[in-house]
Amino acid sequence: MIELFSNPNAWVALLTLTFLEIILGIDNIVFLSIVSGKLEPKDQPKARRIGLLLAMAFRIVLLFGITWVLSLQDVILHLDWGFFEASITGQSLIIFGGGLFLLYKSVSEIHHKMEGEEEGGAGKAASSLTKAIVQIALLNIVFSFDSILTAIGMISMKSPAEGGFGAAGAIEIMILAVVISIVIMMIFAGPVSKFVNEHPTIQILGLSFLILIGVMLLAEGSHLAHFKFGSDVEIGVIPKGYLYFAIFFSLFVEFLNIKMRKTKNPVQLKNNQIIDDKLKDSDVSN
Repeated sequence: MIELFSNPNAWVALLTLTFLEIILGIDNIVFLSIVSGKLEPKDQPKARRIGLLLAMAFRIVLLFGITWVLSLQDVILHLDWGFFEASITGQSLIIFGGGLFLLYKSVSEIHHKMEGEEEGGAGKAASSLTKAIVQIALLNIVFSFDSILTAIGMISMKSPAEGGFGAAGAIEIMILAVVISIVIMMIFAGPVSKFVNEHPTIQILGLSFLILIGVMLLAEGSHLAHFKFGSDVEIGVIPKGYLYFAIFFSLFVEFLNIKMRKTKNPVQLKNNQIIDDKLKDSDVSN
């Protein structure tokens, strides 16, 4: 470890990968904020901590099983129906399935916040800590694969003589980057979640971002599976840079809007109103 980090290139790789992990973790924090915002206030910090610890655990486990992760790129099923052709891999199935789950969850949450739940419906169950953790764990698996595959592509596993860090050195750098990025996200997850849950427009904007990320995952999964329609129409990858630029620009515009309407009372969404009513009832009973 000491010998590895005496190399300036290792520090550059660590800082670059840590920054990238934080950027890739933005969608994770947004999802955590939305899901934990439906819980009782006392359970929200616990859900965020468990969610981020799960994210760190999944990434480290995948790094130690890097050979298995890379084997998921092997084709497990080839389809050729004339008008449609695909070479499906384990990796493409996980990412495509994660995109579908994210789309379903985002649209469901938007419906819940705008329309509310039906009487006697699943609203109560959706607010349970266990269900929230299960949802966070499912999506963390997908985000972890995406994050680790990006890290593997960035850090060279060639031997030091060939200009790389070696397999062991590369894994050490990636694990350290994951741990640092998760610790940073833990520090800021609380304030970010509080801000998101206090501003309904940010919640809807965040859910819209998750829809964008879901579409990106669907496109990425389709590309990895080499979906081909006709003779020459193949699904491409949506560049992440375009996506994150759209997210940051939208947030910048919304921050300007929030600053301009500071003196006005914000709109209360269904979920926020329920929590406020419970807090008021609790204060009255005390």
